[in-house]
Amino acid sequence: MPLLQIENLMAYYGPIRALNDISLTIEDGEIVCLLGGNASGKSTTMKTILGIVRPASGSVRFGGERIDRLPTQAIVMRGISLVPEARRLFGRMTVRENLALGAYARRHAPAAEADADYDRIFSLFPRVKERLDQYAGTLSGGEQQMVAIGRALMARPRLLLMDEPSMGLAPVFVDQVFDIIRAINQQGTTILVVEQNAAVALSIAHRGYVLRNGRVVHTDTAAALLASDEIRRAYLGDEE
Repeated sequence: MPLLQIENLMAYYGPIRALNDISLTIEDGEIVCLLGGNASGKSTTMKTILGIVRPASGSVRFGGERIDRLPTQAIVMRGISLVPEARRLFGRMTVRENLALGAYARRHAPAAEADADYDRIFSLFPRVKERLDQYAGTLSGGEQQMVAIGRALMARPRLLLMDEPSMGLAPVFVDQVFDIIRAINQQGTTILVVEQNAAVALSIAHRGYVLRNGRVVHTDTAAALLASDEIRRAYLGDEE
């Protein structure tokens, strides 16, 4: 059984159809990327998984349970976390406070579990430990992305959703963030990445889906998508 299964999903913003009969699956332990241009439906797919956008039809199942009619809080409690586009940290709160918010859904867990979660974050992001008492709004873009990922991991998700993790980052930080995404996956977390930097996303993913105008138009292994002339021309900037 797939960890996440989306079947025939339709979603609208008012009269505008944003998702048109989308179906996809994510197996436990995979990194899967969603590729596509602006307004292709990538972020809307994420929002529908989280219950922020309600589908007009179709279904979303997580661990075999249908979740598309649940409130977002209940979906998060079941083990799905989001690293949002543009990070969306609370700039006037410290790094420590931002991380603690990520653990809110598990606030009744034993203290030892929280300590282990912080240790995991600090092993992935030593710089975050150095910035714990600094206001999040004063961090660099790369540092903010580290905190945003750490905040999501504090919930101990089974599925981590990442919306444009490379957006606004210097190239050196892009490579570092994607190395960390691979490391998180190797630690056992399944990951769905929405990303316009197709080459980097496919370099760490197992499989990919390409969206256009709210439809899935290609799906294959990451290696096959990287090797496809059509995908390279459309999404990797290669010329004939």
